[in-house]
Amino acid sequence: MPAQSSPVAPARSGRSGRPARGALRDRPFRLAVPPVSGMLRPRLVLTGVLVGVGAFALFCWGLAIGDYPVSLPGVVKALFGVGDPGTLVVVRDLRLPRALTGLLVGLAFGVSGAVFQTMTRNPLASPDMIGLTEGAGTAVVAAVVLGFADGLGLSTVGLIGALATALLVYALAWKGGATGYRIILVGIGVSWICTSATDFLVARGNRFQAEEALGWLVGNLNGRTWGQVDSLAIALAVLLPVTLGLGRWMRTLQLGDDVAAGLGTPVQPVRLALLLTGVGLVAFGTAAAGPVAFVALACPQIALRLAGTSAPPPLVSGLTGAFVVLGADLLAREAVPGTELPVGIVTGALGAPVLLWLLVRANRAGSGG
Repeated sequence: MPAQSSPVAPARSGRSGRPARGALRDRPFRLAVPPVSGMLRPRLVLTGVLVGVGAFALFCWGLAIGDYPVSLPGVVKALFGVGDPGTLVVVRDLRLPRALTGLLVGLAFGVSGAVFQTMTRNPLASPDMIGLTEGAGTAVVAAVVLGFADGLGLSTVGLIGALATALLVYALAWKGGATGYRIILVGIGVSWICTSATDFLVARGNRFQAEEALGWLVGNLNGRTWGQVDSLAIALAVLLPVTLGLGRWMRTLQLGDDVAAGLGTPVQPVRLALLLTGVGLVAFGTAAAGPVAFVALACPQIALRLAGTSAPPPLVSGLTGAFVVLGADLLAREAVPGTELPVGIVTGALGAPVLLWLLVRANRAGSGG
């Protein structure tokens, strides 16, 4: 018998030679789309559990060390309200806000970095690289130097600066839509503008204003309070479920805008929603602890390689960020006896080689990232 023809009709081509969007829906893309069930793969789940356990261990270790040392069993008991009054005061009132801030900041930066890198399909895309943290820093320095920080507070000013910078980047990148490539290029330009403005403001301020601004700009967990913990925890409780809920559409954006649209993804609304959630995460994280360098850039790439996925998994990236920030804080507290370094100095020293490695890898691949 003669062979029957395939029931799938050939896709129509537009003027540019590419298949029309309507025809894309008729083509069998199932094998190319990252499966939703990939979120439950054993290696991904195991990686998340191990990284989470490691982050909790560092969290307890950070509560144990200091001028008044506490054993790890004593720390765990104190977290549940069991122990002598002195231990409870030291662990729960003095050290717990700092440790929780580090944990939540790492979680926020890691998830935000995964969102931006997946959305733009570029491992170099992170809030550090596209100007969001620099915009927050410029706003804080302006508040300190110009004298309106007392009325709003540095955290609120940093939040406003990050959100304003994100809106500026998105508006300048918009040309019938905002592609990931344009967001990166515009973001790098805006980042340098913010950096120059920050340098100008620091040079204009007096010595005390410069010290206050620089202490925040480097990224710092010293002196964190319950107010910063509460605002960041509420932001994560709202934004993290939204980000995970957008995960399926976020993965289809990896295939390109045309393919994602053919698969039924509302490309521009999804990209705008991801941009807002990613900006919200990094804005609240930056407002709580300052722009902790390279966490949002490096941790999603570490999580991607640990989990063996095609894109940075958001939740594992967040847990990796928490692990890195808590570990860097321990190094910052113990590296120089008698001195507590800002955590951003340690993450910057650890993250710079990762950035160089990503640049070398992108150059060898000839893809620019």
